[in-house]
Amino acid sequence: MARLRAGDAAAFDQLVSTYSGQMLAVALRLLRHEVDALDAVQDAFLSTFGALDGFRGNARLSTWLHRLVVNKAIMHLRARKRHPEESIDELLPQFLADGHHAQPVTAWTDTVEVALQRLETRTLVRACIDRLPETYRTVLLLRDIEELTTEETAQLLDVPPSMVKIRLHRARLALQSLLTPHVQQHRG
Repeated sequence: MARLRAGDAAAFDQLVSTYSGQMLAVALRLLRHEVDALDAVQDAFLSTFGALDGFRGNARLSTWLHRLVVNKAIMHLRARKRHPEESIDELLPQFLADGHHAQPVTAWTDTVEVALQRLETRTLVRACIDRLPETYRTVLLLRDIEELTTEETAQLLDVPPSMVKIRLHRARLALQSLLTPHVQQHRG
C-alpha cells in the first residue's frame, strides 16, 4: 500500500495483474457484456489512485477493489439506456380464487448450491439468470452471488431495502421456475 500511495507504477502494475481476472469476473456477472465489464474494471482500477487515501486497511485490498468494481458496474448499468423490461409474472406462482396454488408446488429439498454441484449446470444456471430482467438479475447477483447485504444492495441501487427484498424474492421465484424443468428432467 505504501508503494501504491507513493505512486509507484510497478506496484500499480502488480495490483492490476494480481486482481484483474477476479475483478473482471465480478463485472461480467453484473454487466453480461465483456466490453462493459472491461470498462468497469478499468474505471475501478483508475479510481484506485484517487481513492487510496480512503482505504483504511480495515478490509482486505481485494475486498476494497471488489467494492469499487461493483460500484462501477452499477454505474454502468445506470448509464445504459433503459429498455422496457419483460414481466416475470408468468414465472411466479399462480393462485386460484380459493388461495391454493394453480400448479403443484415442487419443493426443493436441496439448497441451490448443492443442486448446482450435483447437476454440474453452471452454464444453465447462468443462462437462466441472464433471462431475468435487469432489475431482478442485478439484485439477485448482488445479494446471492456477490453476497452484499440488503442495505448495501439498496444503497448501491438507490432503492429502499424493502424494494431489494421484494425484487430478490421475485427473482428467486422466477429463477426457480426457470430451473425446475431442468432439475425434474435430471431426476426423471
